This record gives sequence, C-alpha cells and structure tokens, in this order.
Amino acid sequence: MSELVEKNKSKPGKSAKKRGISGEKSLWWMYLPAVLFVTVFIVYPFMDGVRISFTDWNGFSQSFNFVGLEQYTRMFNDPTTWTVIRNTLLYGIGSTILQNALGLFYALLLNNQIKFRTVTRTIVYLPVIISPLIMGYIFYLFFAFQNGALNDALMFFGFDSINALGNADINPYIIVLVNTYQFVGIAMIIYLAGLQGISKDFYEAAEIDGATAFQQFKKITLPMLAPSITINVVINIIGGLKLFDVIVALTGGGPGNASQSSSTFMYDLYFSRQDAGYAATQGVLVAFIILILSLLALWYFKRKEIEA
Repeated sequence: MSELVEKNKSKPGKSAKKRGISGEKSLWWMYLPAVLFVTVFIVYPFMDGVRISFTDWNGFSQSFNFVGLEQYTRMFNDPTTWTVIRNTLLYGIGSTILQNALGLFYALLLNNQIKFRTVTRTIVYLPVIISPLIMGYIFYLFFAFQNGALNDALMFFGFDSINALGNADINPYIIVLVNTYQFVGIAMIIYLAGLQGISKDFYEAAEIDGATAFQQFKKITLPMLAPSITINVVINIIGGLKLFDVIVALTGGGPGNASQSSSTFMYDLYFSRQDAGYAATQGVLVAFIILILSLLALWYFKRKEIEA
C-alpha cells in the first residue's frame, strides 16, 4: 500500500500538467512587445517599400501610378546600379575581412599579459562610441585636397599633393579603411570574449604533444572561436552593406556616383531627385543582397561550428 502511495506521489497530477501548459502559454505574451516592434518598424515599412517600388511616386504627392515592373527594368538597365552594387559589396565584404583580421590580431595580442593592456583595449575600442558621421568628418580633414593633414605632410617632405577623396579609383578603399578603423573594436571585444572562454588545458596538452604555436592556433584557437567568427562576420557584413554616414561625410557619393553605396544612392534618389519609386526599388535590391549574403555567411560558419 505504501508503495502505491509513493508511486502516485511521484506521478505528476493533471493539475500540475495544466499549470505547466498554462505557464508555457503565458510565456508567449512576453514575445508580444518584440513581435509588435518588429512588425511595426521593420516588416510593415519593408512591405510598403515593396509596394512603392511598383509605382512612380515622387515621395511627396498624394497621387501616383502603378507601373508594374518598369522600375525594376530601369534599375537593371541603369549603369549606376552596377557601380552601386560593386561599391556596396566592396564596403560589406572588404570591411568584414579587414575588421575580422585586425580584430582577431588585436584580441590575440591583448589576451596576453602585456603592459598597458587595458589602456590599449580602450584606445582600440574608443572609435566605436563616436558617431560615424563625426568620424567621417574627422578623416575628411585628414584626406582633404586643400589643407588636409595628409597633403600637408606630403608637401612638407617634398612630394606632390594628391586628391584622394576626388579620385574614383581610390576613395571607395578609403571608405573601407575608415569604416574598419572605427568598428574593429567590436570585433576585438567579441574575439577576446571567445579567447577567454577557451580552457588553458587544451594548450598545455598540445605543448606536451609537441605542437607548435601555429599548430595550436590552427587546431585549437580557430575551431574554438567558430561562434565568435560567426557573430562577427554576420554583424560586419550587415553593417558594411548598409554603410551611409561615413560616405556622406567623406565623399558625398562622388565624384559623380563613383563612391555611392545603396544607402546613399537611395537617399539621393528620394530627397534630391524626388524619385521615391525608383529609390524603393533600389531598397528592395539591397535588402535582397543583405539577406542572401547574411544567410550564406550564417550557414557556412554554423557548419564550421558543428565541425569544430
């Protein structure tokens, strides 16, 4: 008899199950604010942008016409579109490669017990807290053709001055470098967190087996940093592909459209040319590019995490 009582006590009653189910249902209400926020400020504006891309709306008038795929045909026949796509990919992929390479280098260096480690970390991270627009203006004063710090230095040492920001072959790469300089601190912090989560026992065992420093980096550090690499790559790609502020401050998208990104080109189309329908079409394109590249990066590096 006592055994039956004990068995009945160990089995959860119907009331307990109901409480568990009702508790799980109540958790869904906690998602509601986030779902509403995403719906109102992301999903709805995007869907409305897709609708506008099928119109000839100028961005201000109350009336507009639906023109079907006319804006998309125009977009793919516009030579500026391909310049913008090239620049956007350069800003996104170039910044991602440099930020991750430098961020990992800083993290490996500053993970060691060296002098002024905390000060150096602060200096590397400090540009992150500055507005990208302000950072762009700071570097504009450095690269400016007239009275810029770079040209003043070149002329002091007897070299000819250069118009770096006015050169269509150079200024996209300057934008990548400035963006990398500003946000490399984020990559560094994420990699530092990953490095500090790796047990020293792995390295001690590798040293006993005679592994070199490079072999330890390749076989232990990189695989264990796979989650950090995934986070950094996805964040950097998204940030680079939607680059706007620093371009406005440094080149304004010029000369001509030589350094335009998708974001600056959309801004120019909407506010300067009053061509909202075409701007929305460009927005759909860049959203598609960001989605595809982000998902590919996430898929690839998640596979690396599993293999590691």
